[in-house]
Amino acid sequence: MRTRRAKIIGQTATYHVITRTVAGQMLFGRPEKEVFRKIIRKVSLFCGVETLTFCIMSNHVHLLVRVPPARDISDRELVERATQLYGHARAHEIKLQLLHPNLQEQARLRASLHKRMFDLSAFVKELKQRFSIWFNKTHGRFGTLWAERFKSCIIEGKRFSLETVAAYIDLNPVRAGLVQDPKDYRFSGYGEACGGGKLARTGLMQIIGAADWKTALADYRMALFGKGSGPAALGNGLTIADKAAKRVMAQRGELPKHELLLCRVRFFSDGLVLGSRDFVNTFFHDHRSFFGSKRKTGARSIPGLSDVGLMTARDLRRQPIS
Repeated sequence: MRTRRAKIIGQTATYHVITRTVAGQMLFGRPEKEVFRKIIRKVSLFCGVETLTFCIMSNHVHLLVRVPPARDISDRELVERATQLYGHARAHEIKLQLLHPNLQEQARLRASLHKRMFDLSAFVKELKQRFSIWFNKTHGRFGTLWAERFKSCIIEGKRFSLETVAAYIDLNPVRAGLVQDPKDYRFSGYGEACGGGKLARTGLMQIIGAADWKTALADYRMALFGKGSGPAALGNGLTIADKAAKRVMAQRGELPKHELLLCRVRFFSDGLVLGSRDFVNTFFHDHRSFFGSKRKTGARSIPGLSDVGLMTARDLRRQPIS
């Protein structure tokens, strides 16, 4: 017998979502996790569901999402959302369909798009289906990828509740023994935020209730190390060493510049050029075809770290490569 899922209708609600692979199979490696991470962002923007933080493990995924109440959406916004999910070509087709002379056809299309927005079940369904299609096609398999229905729990939208659940989520790779510091796990909201991800940073700022990223980073890092160390650590498995937790507390949660640099390099620069301005520019001029005809300049600074003397070959505001 299926248990009815608790949902809040008509007002903003926050949920902790867990979805697992079929039979708990360890199906996700680095490429799969990276694709899933990107799909989370695309589907969130399309559905109007805010992903505050997340963690993608080898056989399950955690999401902390905020679902606003349904509202009317203009055709312009529908096209903008479709662009985030499908790209410009398909969004242009939708734009033309919304101008169809048959008003019933217009209404049918609007309704089909609207029902996939501002709804937890629609969001998770869209996310899992899009990833399943990619995964099965890539690996030459067919059939279900996910175990039954996803699990969800309503979370109070106040800082203590949000911070506690978010820390539980972002500490998953520590408990699994994959990393010692949660900032080093690329496939999580905290790891993405430390790497410079704008949406990830916005999510953590909302969890903490901070108006700026520097404050949110320090406060959340102290929360992670406080909740992730010692006998009070959340969940089973490995914990953060007390020595590391004390160091973070002594630093008041601030990441030293050299560690912040490592986060950015790890997240954005796999396989890219990194070095002095002259070094990057030389590579750029010697390998023009690699960058495309529209690219006019080579070296790019690292936002927030312009004084360390290192440049990269890609603008770090763009998506990192897999």
